[in-house]
Amino acid sequence: MNDFFEYVAKHGDTILSMTIDHIAMVASGLGLALLVGIPLGMVCARRERLGRWILGAANVIQVFPSLALLALLMIVLGLGFKTVVVGLFLYSLLPIIRNTSVGLKQVDKVVVEAGRGIGMNAWQLLWKVQFPLSLPFLLAGIRVAAVIAIGVATIAPLIGGGGLGKEIYAGINLRNDIRIFAGAVPAALLAIVADASLGRWERKLNVKNS
Repeated sequence: MNDFFEYVAKHGDTILSMTIDHIAMVASGLGLALLVGIPLGMVCARRERLGRWILGAANVIQVFPSLALLALLMIVLGLGFKTVVVGLFLYSLLPIIRNTSVGLKQVDKVVVEAGRGIGMNAWQLLWKVQFPLSLPFLLAGIRVAAVIAIGVATIAPLIGGGGLGKEIYAGINLRNDIRIFAGAVPAALLAIVADASLGRWERKLNVKNS
């Protein structure tokens, strides 16, 4: 354990730089997934037949082995940050689409009718009533997507990406347990912090909406 702390103290700047790269990859992929996934979730909530196709396609992407998906993307997009971000975007889509759709569907119809009763149009109902009430479900989806993305990002070095996976794979190649832990521990802490932070936010919204 002492050797681990000595290594971290000696290479703190490098590990911090890798952690920042890791966060940048995850945030970029997750941000893209939010931009695309939320509108698709809205479509799923309003058009069930089309929604089944959209969720089916997202399911197929989700069950694809992460390394195989990133390898296929590498063939098309080449090595590097862009390929990793696209892979994380694809892996983050399903929980965001599904939870947005479920959240919108669970809004009490009485509340929706009350909105119509005071003259709201479909767009106003969506943004002022349905979407705010569905936010706890959306946050639950983001929470799942963030944890998945942080884990998948650790294999980014295999396709030319950076992040904490570089330290893990350097440790594997050199058979150095300390370097493996120096990459794995911060990655695990990132996942725990993201899960706890989003979970706390989700609980606050649930209390506010109840």
